[in-house]
Amino acid sequence: MRRTNRVSLVLVLLALLGVFGLDAVRIQPNRIVAGTGYRLFEALGPVGLLAIVLPLCLIAGLALRGSRIGAMIMLVSAAGLLLAAPWGLGAAITTLIEPGNGAARAAVGGGTWLLIFALALLLVDLRQRLGLGVGGGLLVATPPVASLAMALMQGRLDALGLVREYLGRRAAFVDAMVDHLVLVGLAVGASLGIAVLLALLMRRAPRLRQGTLGVLSFVQTIPSLALFGLLLAPLSWLVARYPVLESLGVQGIGLAPALLALVGYSLLPMTRNTYIALESVDEAVIESARGMGMGPLQVFFRVRLVLALPLIIEGVRITSVQAIGLAAVAALIGAGGLGTLIFQGLGQAAMNLVMLGALPIVMMAMLVDALLKALAGALRRGDADD
Repeated sequence: MRRTNRVSLVLVLLALLGVFGLDAVRIQPNRIVAGTGYRLFEALGPVGLLAIVLPLCLIAGLALRGSRIGAMIMLVSAAGLLLAAPWGLGAAITTLIEPGNGAARAAVGGGTWLLIFALALLLVDLRQRLGLGVGGGLLVATPPVASLAMALMQGRLDALGLVREYLGRRAAFVDAMVDHLVLVGLAVGASLGIAVLLALLMRRAPRLRQGTLGVLSFVQTIPSLALFGLLLAPLSWLVARYPVLESLGVQGIGLAPALLALVGYSLLPMTRNTYIALESVDEAVIESARGMGMGPLQVFFRVRLVLALPLIIEGVRITSVQAIGLAAVAALIGAGGLGTLIFQGLGQAAMNLVMLGALPIVMMAMLVDALLKALAGALRRGDADD
């Protein structure tokens, strides 16, 4: 029996709301002034409007039928709309900005963001319904991403305020990206090592479990900015008392307090998942390994840890996504990263600069989440095959 795909219908309605209800693009006379907004039919005309609305209507009609072949057609239609989006946006900007007006720039409107967001969620939902694996997901996502890259390389989106902010701050953007990745990598790596030690300690001394998780839960309740601030005074005192710390790069502001705060926030999900993962391994499997003559270390590394690894990876995934977002706040205490661009944009009332810092954070979080989720799934399937 065929079932109506209600999720796809809702997403199509959201996409149509973006098309008709919100501005698709906003033309600004300079980087500060908000400018004038234009709906999609004003920017692309009737032909461009039909090129978007007709595929959406097709997707809605096929969603009512709920067949597998219809889902495949819906997937191709949604991917095609995403593939054409950069070129349509470039055409709209070219139409709306007067030639020779070098100061004018365009901002992506809420309608375009909502349309792209709805289409991306539609792809995710249809990929899951069709049972496409990681390879299928990459096959679906690659053409839209390649289309965006091609439009950027050919200069079709050079008038976008977001692109102009990047071109004017290319070196600073790269430095901020590197600082962000380094901070997140150090925080996740350190928290993973500490979490494993704490999990092993709790397994050996079960009475420590409640107290350890209680302390880590308390750290989670402290607001991030407050925790960053609380670390400034003790670190400054330590540096003043032990000058060798300053030679190692430890200061009251900068990387040290940001790293400590991120590790503190990361320890609860990492430790809890690691402990549960190690405890949830079937004892019958452990006894079988011992019966085969394996020693304690062999049982731990070759059996218990291998079987616990998928759930440990889930903890790493949660921690990584959380750290990518929290690292933006660390810019307020001089730790650098993409948060620097966000707060500069807020201070200058330049929303395109805010987006230049925020969008990479969102994309990094989504990419890390997808990759680690796929890795955990692959490990589970490998364990099941064994």
